[in-house]
Amino acid sequence: MTPLHTLWLPVVLSSVFVFIVSAAIHMLPLWHRKDYPKVPGEDGVRAALGPLAIPPGEYTVPHASGTKEMRSPEFLEKMKNGPVVILTVRPNGMPGMTKYLVQWFIYSLVIGVFAAYVAGRALPSGSTYLHVFRFAGVTAFLAYSLALWHIAIWYGRSLKLTVKETVDGLIYALVTAGVFGWLWPR
Repeated sequence: MTPLHTLWLPVVLSSVFVFIVSAAIHMLPLWHRKDYPKVPGEDGVRAALGPLAIPPGEYTVPHASGTKEMRSPEFLEKMKNGPVVILTVRPNGMPGMTKYLVQWFIYSLVIGVFAAYVAGRALPSGSTYLHVFRFAGVTAFLAYSLALWHIAIWYGRSLKLTVKETVDGLIYALVTAGVFGWLWPR
């Protein structure tokens, strides 16, 4: 067993490297450029939704208040005729990237802590690079990637986008695993 406090350097450095790699991945024009295509009739959609002043949040259309309403002929007809929408409304204006980047870095730190915890409980100081790589990498992959799939399953997110983001998560996990293997206490 390796004490968690001795793994602070791989936790922090892996988070820094994941942050840099993720920035590069999202700036490459070919990988994520077409993840969210333009909605047909965007101006009409904006004109229809704008006056409603929908507050930021998550919404479903059509919406049922419970299972009884979901079985009603009226609701079933709405579902049949569509549109069926899961809608995320964000505040107006350009989002400040600083908030999102800080949250992403903290998220990567948390994943690094979990990778350190799992690898540290399983492996002693002086473990080989590949042993550390395996434990830290699998833990990081689970954290970065597997939660994406329930969104695809339950919310209809495209398989293509989910696979691309899973590959991103694999890359982040490999970076995390590499840093942990490199900096594991000897």
